[in-house]
Amino acid sequence: MAPDPRTRATAAAILPLVGGAGNVTSVAHCMTRLRLGLRDLSLVQEEALKALPAVLGVVEDDTYQIVLGPGTVARVTPEFEALVASAPGTAADLAAAPRTAGELADRGAAIKAARKARNSTPFKLFLRRIANIFVPLIPALIGCGIIAGLNGLLTNLGRLPAVVPALAAIAAGFMSLIAVFVGYNTAKEFGGTPILGGAVAAIIVFPGIAKITAFGVHLSPGQGGVLGALGAAVLAVYVEKWCRRWVPESLDVLLTPTLTVLVSGLVTIFGLMFVAGEVSAAIGDFANRLLSGGGAAAGFVLGGLFLPLVMLGLHQALIPIHTTLIEQQSYTVLLPILAMAGAGQVGAAAAVYVRLPHNTSIRATIRSALPAGFLGVGEPLIYGVSLPLGRPFITACIGGAFGGGFVGFFSMLGHQVGSTAIGPSGWALFPLLDGNKGVGETIAVYGGGLLVGYVAGFLATYIFGFTQPMLEELSVSPVPAETAPQEPAKV
Repeated sequence: MAPDPRTRATAAAILPLVGGAGNVTSVAHCMTRLRLGLRDLSLVQEEALKALPAVLGVVEDDTYQIVLGPGTVARVTPEFEALVASAPGTAADLAAAPRTAGELADRGAAIKAARKARNSTPFKLFLRRIANIFVPLIPALIGCGIIAGLNGLLTNLGRLPAVVPALAAIAAGFMSLIAVFVGYNTAKEFGGTPILGGAVAAIIVFPGIAKITAFGVHLSPGQGGVLGALGAAVLAVYVEKWCRRWVPESLDVLLTPTLTVLVSGLVTIFGLMFVAGEVSAAIGDFANRLLSGGGAAAGFVLGGLFLPLVMLGLHQALIPIHTTLIEQQSYTVLLPILAMAGAGQVGAAAAVYVRLPHNTSIRATIRSALPAGFLGVGEPLIYGVSLPLGRPFITACIGGAFGGGFVGFFSMLGHQVGSTAIGPSGWALFPLLDGNKGVGETIAVYGGGLLVGYVAGFLATYIFGFTQPMLEELSVSPVPAETAPQEPAKV
């Protein structure tokens, strides 16, 4: 199939605005963002980049992240990689831009200092590694989750009985082996041989594990789940690195993989599986108790704090928890509540739009970003609207808190609302919803939470989102520099 010209055009438009091919050190993507390693961030033309029709926003983190949205990013990334590989452009391509050397140096130094202070803590680096392990699994989780939902719907309706077993196998196949993929990605992320990490993690899901007794109890296939696979693969990496240092080079090809799998495998069977199984069970029990006992209060806190967690990068710590809950219960009860933060963000943006009727710049940003916000892509609204304005970010959190409280209240009444995959939120989460009641009730509770989040975010922002000086300053349309009235010359 020939590449879409629009996709290639988007990639071609982005490349010079990030400093050219010579400024790009790495290219990757997640669900919504093109993630670039750049040599010199001062060469990025950020305003021009944001102005591109396909670009929904930008985020500066350990990589420079360009928000393109789900689907689009998966198509643009290979085109961008091809352009980088084929173009000899250098980071000096934009050096002739109308900026002084002093401005470039100051800006570059400030950006580097800010990034170093914000993103180089050991804890954040660890969370980023966790994210790098699990984020590549999200497309499979989404696909299998939707198929599982379709299978459940057909089962309830009694339709296509011959197809139902096939759909069940397709949906469950990946989840039954997810530990292997986690082990593979973990070893890759921590600097080991990926296939050895996958081989050790595969022990956890091997059916024959049921014949083994550890700590006085029979082990069961899958015990410990993704947490056990994560620990087993990390252990395998350290064993492998030890072997590389001490095993003679002539015997390395035979002894290193053998000792890595053997030592890590024995520790996994007679230690990690039991411990990780207990931790996984505790996570599931805590999540269920939190929502059944805490109800609206727990949902209020979770929904209200999620946007700040995203800002701090701490939301990445929740990825293994979501995956563990999906592995145990077939859905995570935390994600629908946390998704309410996006609803509060949408409501807040709508209020900003209404409160600033004459600010054409901000209103244009909201118009372009709001559709993505409804679909759960919140970065354009966060970084383009609420966070720069300050107070609307706080009121957006309030909207998310009320939406989370609504969903948490129904959890306390026994109506669990869960997601069969991680990644999407907003309206995009509807196909992935599951729970302990009927599909109709689950959708109604989640939809009700979104509505509450929209309304609460709107009202909180409309009433409390602006001070009078802010309104006076922002309630005018920006005047382009070339048309701005000139001050009369003094004589």
